[in-house]
Amino acid sequence: MTTPSSTPSLRLDGRAFIHGQRVWAKAGARFDNISPVDGRLLCEVARCDDKDIDAAVLSARQAFDDKRWRGLAPAARKRVLIKWADLVTAHADELAMLETLDMGKPIRYAQSVDVNSTANCLRWYGEAIDKVYDEIAPTPAHALALITREPMGVVGVIVPWNYPMIMAAWKIAPALASGNSVVLKPSEKSPLTALRLAELAMDAGVPEGVLNVVPGFGTEAGSPLALHMDVDCIGFTGSTRVGKHIHIMAGQSNLKRAWTELGGKSPFIVMDDCPDLERAVQTAVGSIFFNQGESCNAPSRLLVHHKIKEAFLERALQLLPQYQPADPLHKDTVMGAIVDRTQMDTVLGYIKQGQNEGAKLLAGGHAARTESGGFYIQPTVFDAVQSHMTIAREEIFGPVLSVMTFNDVSQAVQIANDHVYGLQASIWTRDINCAHGVARALRAGTVHVNQYDEDDITVPFGGYKQSGMGRDKSLHAFDKYTELKTTWIRIDSPV
Repeated sequence: MTTPSSTPSLRLDGRAFIHGQRVWAKAGARFDNISPVDGRLLCEVARCDDKDIDAAVLSARQAFDDKRWRGLAPAARKRVLIKWADLVTAHADELAMLETLDMGKPIRYAQSVDVNSTANCLRWYGEAIDKVYDEIAPTPAHALALITREPMGVVGVIVPWNYPMIMAAWKIAPALASGNSVVLKPSEKSPLTALRLAELAMDAGVPEGVLNVVPGFGTEAGSPLALHMDVDCIGFTGSTRVGKHIHIMAGQSNLKRAWTELGGKSPFIVMDDCPDLERAVQTAVGSIFFNQGESCNAPSRLLVHHKIKEAFLERALQLLPQYQPADPLHKDTVMGAIVDRTQMDTVLGYIKQGQNEGAKLLAGGHAARTESGGFYIQPTVFDAVQSHMTIAREEIFGPVLSVMTFNDVSQAVQIANDHVYGLQASIWTRDINCAHGVARALRAGTVHVNQYDEDDITVPFGGYKQSGMGRDKSLHAFDKYTELKTTWIRIDSPV
């Protein structure tokens, strides 16, 4: 364990969390956890493999079978999850610092968004535990048909590096609320908050074995989890490429349920009757560069009506100085570091390809703050982007905005839907008929009208097409982690 000099009280522990204990990988393998903020070594992390996955799944299975968690009264499990949420809030500064050091996001957002959203998610699903009812079917008088939700068993969870706490909470909270046991594999790029959350869960009263966290690389730990014959369900958030493999491995093993939230290339459509052009510009720019563009739902395709494009772009470019990357640990920073050198090189490669294919680079396009030792990219804007170009087709996962032009609403919808993804979208117009018509026409899981990414735990999150299947958040998330059982009782009435 290593402690950064700027955070002397912060404890960094890269060991796995299995059966309520911090442990190193059985094989003894470790990997370096490098901070994208300045390239320093944070700590060594357990490089877990199939043997560690076996141990975690066995612990989770034993916990499920002896009913130490699912056998508790709903009100008792509710109290534990709410206490866990309270502990997350109490440790907000620590968790925010871990998140920023681990993946590079500005500390202001790690505190105000990531920690708060994580605590809210745990608390909301805790509150929901004793408020979700089963059903009685409208059968004939001679029968009583009960429809009950039952936990699946052992749920495997694999989450990405861009929102480590939030993505984990979106899956762990409904899975645990339903009575399952969980084995979580965080990204090797940002494992620290997941490991700390597991400790706080146990402090809150989650029994040992119910939540296990096994860090490691995808092929060494993620694949064994997806292939494991004693895992009943796998929840995954990440790239579409890996998500396809998750479904294949689920089918190759025990046909476990597989729920995947995957990539996006969300269109941000601005009509010529946009009710507030300044707010639309502010929202588009702020949304694409939030979290350094490392968001699956980032509005990376900006579709602007030809009549207002020049005015829109002029104002957008004026805002870019506000989004120049800076030290993520400074309270005023709004755009931080790219998660690691590999991702930085990937984003820079897309920028070069955009130029080679004929897109017009208006701003940015280069690495920044190279003297820091960390990984930073300037906010980048392309104009004259066509639908066939790589930067319009593939998820870049970086601070790159592609501007496209349309002449009428039909063309806008055609461009927006001409894609393999369908996660989110936005339409800006003062015409209510246009807003409703476009919202229905867009093939996306969420359509925002005159705003972007306003959000709440009460609404589902997920996408159409190759953006995955199933929904995180809201009561609909329970559908992923429960089985529906029908109990049909024949009634031979004596009266």
